[in-house]
Amino acid sequence: MRQAAPLRSDGTPPFLLRRRFEFLGALIVAALVPWAAMRWLIEDPTFSPAAYHLSLAANAGAIFVALWMRMAVEIYPGIRAGQTILPAILASHALAFGALLLLRLDYHRPTLIAGFAAHLLWAYAIYFFAARRLRPRIAVVPLGSAETLREIAGVEWLRLDRPELALASGCNAIVADFDADLPDEWESFLADAALEGRVVYQVEQLRESLTGRVQVRHLSENSFGSLVPARAYSTIKHGADFLAAVAMLPFALPVMALCALAILLDDGGPVLFRQRRVGQGGRQFRVMKFRTMRVASGEDGSREAAMTLDKDVRITRVGAFLRRSRLDELPQLFNILRGEMSFIGPRPEAEVLSAWYTGDIPFYRYRHVVRPGITGWAQVNQGHVAEVSEIYLKTQYDFFYIKYFSPWLDVLIVFRTVKTMLTGWGAR
Repeated sequence: MRQAAPLRSDGTPPFLLRRRFEFLGALIVAALVPWAAMRWLIEDPTFSPAAYHLSLAANAGAIFVALWMRMAVEIYPGIRAGQTILPAILASHALAFGALLLLRLDYHRPTLIAGFAAHLLWAYAIYFFAARRLRPRIAVVPLGSAETLREIAGVEWLRLDRPELALASGCNAIVADFDADLPDEWESFLADAALEGRVVYQVEQLRESLTGRVQVRHLSENSFGSLVPARAYSTIKHGADFLAAVAMLPFALPVMALCALAILLDDGGPVLFRQRRVGQGGRQFRVMKFRTMRVASGEDGSREAAMTLDKDVRITRVGAFLRRSRLDELPQLFNILRGEMSFIGPRPEAEVLSAWYTGDIPFYRYRHVVRPGITGWAQVNQGHVAEVSEIYLKTQYDFFYIKYFSPWLDVLIVFRTVKTMLTGWGAR
């Protein structure tokens, strides 16, 4: 979805928030200045001029990649620029350094380190002094369901009383319900806005962008039929999941051994918890987790036993820590190796709960069109849920993930999952 830059009250994009300013400033502050300082002021004769020049190119490349990554990720709802700065800059500079190592090129490490530090300072300076203070301003055509958007927080909504473009000056975008029977003057207004280059949203498109949920009310090409995941990326992702799981095993196995020992010392019961769940295509499989609840929890096949409530009294002392840190999910690496799960996707539900939700929620089973994941868009936005009313919202998050299925959305979920692991939110 096309995104508009935040505006000031007078309708002029703030100079500090223009991407070109941020990019060119970063090139000067984080690429040229460290290169010039190291090359001419603190020159080390043991390094060749090529090492300095290649370090300059690496820093410049990292700046471009970081901005590209942030622009791709920040289009998704609920994402503040401050949440993406550190992960994007860290990843891009790590990639640049890795490329230098793999290609066996000369480099000057102090120049690379200085460029990384300066890049972080520059990006956070722009964020703290300008970006975080602004919020989008959107004009609403007051017909159909468009006005219901005004209930969504975090946006300055302007209700248009008349179809005049001057009233929408200073707004990032205009939103209208295209399915409503719009009078001719309002249709002309929207056409003129588009011709002037204004961003014009359909109400459902903007609702999805702001909430991160896709509402499915009936089977149609415009809603349910559009939720088709990209097959090519699905195949690539499956292969990447397998390779990543193989690479993680040598590091994960010692941690898993310590988790198993802690469980045994805590109450002496079984280490693993196995439960039948519903995966891709509706196929059932047994998910593996470290046991975090007392023995026999969830084994009688009832809905109540399959649910985990907030502050559930059945959770053991060690289990509470494993849940907060997400270490209880480590055995699911073997589910990934068997092709039953992915690192990222809709969370697989217990068989008994899936049958219940399928009967009460329209199109619930469609979430099985992709492989279930250890973490997902619903988990980082909503946390753990069990009741049907909460599951209905969770399904809308899952449909959003399926509709916008892409590498960038997966990258964003990884960023948000790391935050969840550090703060504990959503890890109930």
